[in-house]
Amino acid sequence: MHQGNQTTISEFFLLGLSNQPEQQKLLFVLFLGMYLVTVVGNGLIILVISLDSYLHTPMYIFLANLSFADISSISTSVPKMLMNIQTKSQSISYESCITQMYFALMSVTIDNFLLGAMAYDRFVAICHPLNYMTIMQKKLCILLTVIPWVLSNIVALTHTLLLLRLVFCDSNTLPHFFCDLALLLKLSCSDTMINELVLFIVGLSVITFPFAIIFFSYICIVRAVMRISSTEGKWKAFSTCGSHLTVVLLFYGTIVGVYFFPSSTHHDDRDKIGAVLFTVVTPMVNPFIYSLRNKDMKSALRKLISRKSFLPLMP
Repeated sequence: MHQGNQTTISEFFLLGLSNQPEQQKLLFVLFLGMYLVTVVGNGLIILVISLDSYLHTPMYIFLANLSFADISSISTSVPKMLMNIQTKSQSISYESCITQMYFALMSVTIDNFLLGAMAYDRFVAICHPLNYMTIMQKKLCILLTVIPWVLSNIVALTHTLLLLRLVFCDSNTLPHFFCDLALLLKLSCSDTMINELVLFIVGLSVITFPFAIIFFSYICIVRAVMRISSTEGKWKAFSTCGSHLTVVLLFYGTIVGVYFFPSSTHHDDRDKIGAVLFTVVTPMVNPFIYSLRNKDMKSALRKLISRKSFLPLMP
């Protein structure tokens, strides 16, 4: 149990997605299946990109990092939820809760920044194709890969350090399936004005800055594509960014749909729906989007499968 001015409680209780006992087995099977699909799918993308030298380009390096971030995102919350369902326990220690919150914040933040970096890469590839290799040099590629990880950890660390100074009194029940920062602030019996102000300012910056890069990149891309005379040329240009645009629409569409449109859904239920979409659904469907809509990925996957099929035949 933590003493001093930090907390008077040693654990929190996660109520999960449902309090109906008959639904727990269904939730366990459903989320276990989604977790395995996400880990295998994103792990396969990382494996294919690392093994195929043809995919050692900025776009696919960003994609490998996005896949790793997606695995981190779903691994932050789902395994603990599955364990709680299996053991019929809702408790999570204070330290585990803070750690879970840190990685949840980091995962969502890095998704934003990586999508922005990928949009810039597509902008250079379509609007400045002749200078692509000159602009997207190895040094810039490494920088655009490292900066999102550094910034996302700074954002998560800032919120975590501010949370550690708060006092938690008697209430320690979270109506969620993981430790969400906003709910932890509501539980605290300290003054959370600074935390909420930082959450608003940093959260707004994390969403709007990458979105602005994506928005202006695609305006330039559309203008460049419209100048192409042939229909085939336009389709080829658009197809190079189709997978990324689909993921962007899914990611930001979720933000708009869950948090900006009024709904009759209860506020707690709305937050749970949003969290499931961000931490489970989006990471799960990303590999399908990039493998089904991308010729290079499909070709690399076929080569990997044929290589694995050929190995057992070797003496």
